[in-house]
Amino acid sequence: MKELNVSTSNAPRSQSSDKTPEDFEYTADPRWKQAIAEYSDYATAQAAVDRLSDAGFAVERVAIVGYDLRVVERVLGRLTKTKAALRGAAAGAWFGLLIGLLFGLFAPGFGWLAIVAISVVAGAVWGALLSFISHLATGGRRDFASLETLEADRYEVQVEAPFAAEAARLLAGKPARPTA
Repeated sequence: MKELNVSTSNAPRSQSSDKTPEDFEYTADPRWKQAIAEYSDYATAQAAVDRLSDAGFAVERVAIVGYDLRVVERVLGRLTKTKAALRGAAAGAWFGLLIGLLFGLFAPGFGWLAIVAISVVAGAVWGALLSFISHLATGGRRDFASLETLEADRYEVQVEAPFAAEAARLLAGKPARPTA
C-alpha cells in the first residue's frame, strides 16, 4: 500500500473556509476527490474501503479508481463444431426450461410437465443447431473459447476532499488486507 499525502490544495477554490465536512453534499465530480491510498490489486483496495465502512466512515464519499487499464483475454480451450453444438444445446435447454415454466403455469393438472419437457428439448435442439451454424460461419477464424476481462495496474482509493484527512487517518491505523 502506498499512502498518499493528503492536502486540500487540489480542492476547488469555491470551497468556503467556514464550512465543515458535514456541510458538503455527496458529489460524483472527480475534481472533489483526493487519493488517500494506492494499491496494486482491487481486493486490497476493496478491503481498505471495507475498513473505512467498519469504522463508520461515510463510504458513499469514496471511490476506487483503476489506472492503466488493459483488456486480458484468457484462452479457455479449442472450440470444435461438436463443442459449439453442445454449448448451444445447453444454453438452449436453459432457455427452453424458462419458457416451459412460464407456459406451464397456465396448463391444467400435470400438463405443465409435458410443456416443460417439450420446451427443454426444443430449446436444446434449436440452440445446438444455431450454435453449430454460427460456428461454421466463422470459417475457422476463431476456433477457440476465451474469457475477456478488464484489469488495472493500480487502484487508488479516492475520497471527497473535505473528508480525505479523516479517511486517511482511519486507514493509517493498520494495513488493509483482503479477507479471503
